[in-house]
Amino acid sequence: MSKSASARAAALVLSTTLAFGLSTAVAADFEESYWYASGDPTVPDGQLWVNSAGECWQSAYPDGPTNLPPCVAAVPEEFTLRLNFEFDKYVVPDNVVNPEELARLDQYIADVKATPADEYLTVVGHTDIKGSEAYNYTLGMNRATSVRDYMIREGISPDRIAPPESRGKLDMLADFAPDSVFQRRVVIRSQVD
Repeated sequence: MSKSASARAAALVLSTTLAFGLSTAVAADFEESYWYASGDPTVPDGQLWVNSAGECWQSAYPDGPTNLPPCVAAVPEEFTLRLNFEFDKYVVPDNVVNPEELARLDQYIADVKATPADEYLTVVGHTDIKGSEAYNYTLGMNRATSVRDYMIREGISPDRIAPPESRGKLDMLADFAPDSVFQRRVVIRSQVD
């Protein structure tokens, strides 16, 4: 075999190897973003299309599937909100010092409004152990009431939200110290009728 034939053979092997490696990487990429139907297999026209990361799909093309329901965020059965308020305050949004939690609440409200399910929500206030039982009960109730009122102002029907509740300092989370800021929370529970 001549030097030029050897060089061509080596170039062919190298290009084949590179092409195979590239096609394997493309295949892996394709597999990672593969879309599949999710939902009740007995109702193929009522399924959502999601990718492997659980992201919802809607066709941007007029000839795409038209029988898929809109993408809807699921509302969790329990949503814990860790709004930090100014000392001895409870008004949402005025006294909230961690706006990222307020943004989470806004997203939760948007998800509730977007779902076709008719959820019935309960809002329960919790405090840390500092202060008397009566004081913490009242503070938990004020904070739960403020969150409930905010949800109603943002468009959730009052008929879908139970009267606010307080557990004060009665239900401490075992994973945190009783005086931890993580004990201070508002828990929203969703129940579908």
